[in-house]
Amino acid sequence: MSNLDLVQLTTQTKKLTAMIVEDEKVTNELLSSTFKNFFSDVHSCFNGEEALATYNKYQPDVVFVDIIMAGMDGIELSRKIREISPTQIIIVISASNDIEKISESIEVGVNSFIQKPIDTKKIIELLTSVVAMVTKKKKIETKTFSISLPLDLYEVVNDNAKAESISKNAVIIRALRSFYE
Repeated sequence: MSNLDLVQLTTQTKKLTAMIVEDEKVTNELLSSTFKNFFSDVHSCFNGEEALATYNKYQPDVVFVDIIMAGMDGIELSRKIREISPTQIIIVISASNDIEKISESIEVGVNSFIQKPIDTKKIIELLTSVVAMVTKKKKIETKTFSISLPLDLYEVVNDNAKAESISKNAVIIRALRSFYE
């Protein structure tokens, strides 16, 4: 990946927030410090209970979770997050080779699974995938057209729709009408 591509990737990821859920202190700190270079805000949690409270408070765009943790494991946490937000992007980062655990995480509906240890190339591939998932998730569709907006423009449309209590489609249609008048 060229430096220009990395700059473009970082420009996109800096519009997103993330949550790291890892019970191993050194790994948590390493992941958090690495992802702070890419995300606008990174919340760090050391167990499932803390992560669930943090998730409810901040609703991050992406959740990175370890599978094996004391108390509530990553699979149970993912299940609870899915109940709150069925479209939440959840990525498992684990050293586990336990096929049963991996299968269970897939059944819960995690978006991606990455094996530890993670190198720079894997992080860049992962973040490229995350941007694609977020872009797809934030695609605005109507019966007559479908449009993918850049993340910053999506946020403006979303904020305007919330402020006026109207649909995102209505905001876009109004903008298109005023543009073509």
